[in-house]
Amino acid sequence: MSNFGFRHLRVVNPYDVAFQGARSAVDATEVLTNAEKYETVAEAVADCSLVVGTTAVGHRDLQHPLKRLEVGAPLIRAHLFSVTPSASASASPAASASGACALLFGSEKFGLSNQDMSHCHWLLHIAMREEHVSMNLGQAVAVCLYELARDPGAVAESEKGSPASAAEVERITETLFAALRASGYPKLNTSDSFQAAVRRLVRRLHLQSGDAEFLLGMLRQMVWKMTKSTGREG
Repeated sequence: MSNFGFRHLRVVNPYDVAFQGARSAVDATEVLTNAEKYETVAEAVADCSLVVGTTAVGHRDLQHPLKRLEVGAPLIRAHLFSVTPSASASASPAASASGACALLFGSEKFGLSNQDMSHCHWLLHIAMREEHVSMNLGQAVAVCLYELARDPGAVAESEKGSPASAAEVERITETLFAALRASGYPKLNTSDSFQAAVRRLVRRLHLQSGDAEFLLGMLRQMVWKMTKSTGREG
């Protein structure tokens, strides 16, 4: 990260012994010593309006849009620059949440879980030969960040307005779940995969911040009306 100018590292439930040891090492970089620790992916990406997961693909049955790194990197740059067009590509994401992006990596051994991926808008992968489709985590991070930093002029056209943050999108998702519970929707409690599918659906809407608040207000009114008529609490 430091090689390519990215400074904001967030970790979710790290192995604490190794993590604290690395942070206190004599030659620890500023990136590692200032890393923020979170208990859940949702908390770690709450202020980000674009969350991109990384995967080696392999034999997994992926439910998200999947983009090769060379295609996805310009989209990420466009998102970062949608608020501060004059920023350098190698700089950390814009301070405003409307342009912040999280690039999500899984553990070295298992990668991202399906639950982790449910918080992503789309997935990114590095093109590799079929006989060897996995890569060391540190190498994967370096390749992805190099691609993001190498050509600050190659920016895809971005949408106008401020995209909804991950926290806004999660509030909409949770309120939608509340509406489904209040309506007695039969599939809600059948499996974790259904809730993951709902999360993916909401993120595919690519809501703008103003639209997110508008939709959230409508959903809350629906929940209030249904719970009031049945005498249940939301």
